[in-house]
Amino acid sequence: MEVELLFEGSTPLARRLRAEAPFASGAAMIARARKVAGDLSEADQIATLNAHPRIGEDPARLSALSLSEQGAERLPELDRLNAEYEARFGFRFVVFVHGRSKAEVAEVLRERLQSGRREELEAGLEAVLAIAEDRLR
Repeated sequence: MEVELLFEGSTPLARRLRAEAPFASGAAMIARARKVAGDLSEADQIATLNAHPRIGEDPARLSALSLSEQGAERLPELDRLNAEYEARFGFRFVVFVHGRSKAEVAEVLRERLQSGRREELEAGLEAVLAIAEDRLR
C-alpha cells in the first residue's frame, strides 16, 4: 500500500518515509515512522495530524479508508467536541477508532480534552501510527 494512503496524503511524515523507501516490510516502515514522527518539528507533527479527517466528518468528505474506519454514522456532539479540542490544542483530534462507536469516541475525546498539549500531540501521532499499521493489515 502506498505511504500516502497509510497517512492520509502527502504529510510531512509520509514524505519523509517515501524518501527513505523501500522498506524491508510493513513492520519496518512503521518502526521507522515512529522514529521519524518523533523527530519532526512540531509544525510538521501538527500538519501530519491535521491531514486526518475530523472524527464524525461528513461522510462525503472522507477518504474511502477513513469512511470504512469511521462509518457514516453522524453524532452532532462530535462537531462541538472537535471544535473545542482544536481551539484548546491547535490541532486536530486523531484517534484509532478500531470498531468503537461514535458515542465511545466522543467519550474518549471528552477525556482527552483534560490532557496537556504535549501529551495530546504525542497521543495523536501514536494514533496516526496505529491507523497506518492497521491499514497495512
